[in-house]
Amino acid sequence: MLDKLNRRLIEHFGVPERNKRKPAPVDLLIATILSQNTNDNNSYEAYQNLKRKYSDWNQLVKAPLKEIEKTIKKAGLTNQKAGAIKNLVVNLSRDNRLDMKFIKKMDNKEALEYLTSFKGIGIKTASCVLLFSLYRNVCPVDTHVHRTLNRIGIVNEKSPEKTFLRINENLPEGIAHSLHTNLIKLGRGICRPTNPDCTVCPISDLCAYPEKKHSKSSKTKEKRLFIAR
Repeated sequence: MLDKLNRRLIEHFGVPERNKRKPAPVDLLIATILSQNTNDNNSYEAYQNLKRKYSDWNQLVKAPLKEIEKTIKKAGLTNQKAGAIKNLVVNLSRDNRLDMKFIKKMDNKEALEYLTSFKGIGIKTASCVLLFSLYRNVCPVDTHVHRTLNRIGIVNEKSPEKTFLRINENLPEGIAHSLHTNLIKLGRGICRPTNPDCTVCPISDLCAYPEKKHSKSSKTKEKRLFIAR
């Protein structure tokens, strides 16, 4: 079912582009920490501010926590995020492992267990490192992926963490990046938390969502989206 879903989403959204260069694991970790509970623009700006302030992540080791919080203010939740970033770089620097090259030798299970051992790094952040930095066939599950997969009926889980474990048990080879990226597009633009526009959904016939017949007409939705652009 996941393979079929992935093909259908590609037909509608296309094959998502990938970065030509793999981001360093520590860079992606910090960027993903900043992205938690905020939008892409805010997290990007906060990351760029951090890079401008500290040309080397080693500088974060001795940087005052309040200074880091001020630098990443745009990302929100500054106490929580600055603490997680500070804890990460301090612990990695103790063993001179800040480049995190060693993680490439770990299998997926080992890498996830290692990354989630750090304060403030959960399964979603850790799995993003595996997918986007190591190019592993691991599909991270955020709120959009969790919601859409449960509505479709592929899983019946109450938390993103449980959904992650279920779908990654036997994930078809090579689909993680396109599936993850296109499910987010589906969740943001069509399968929204409220008033999902099932009338224009590319996988409506595959979906078991009991409320889909009660969606509003797509005519109004398309006009509104067009104007917004």
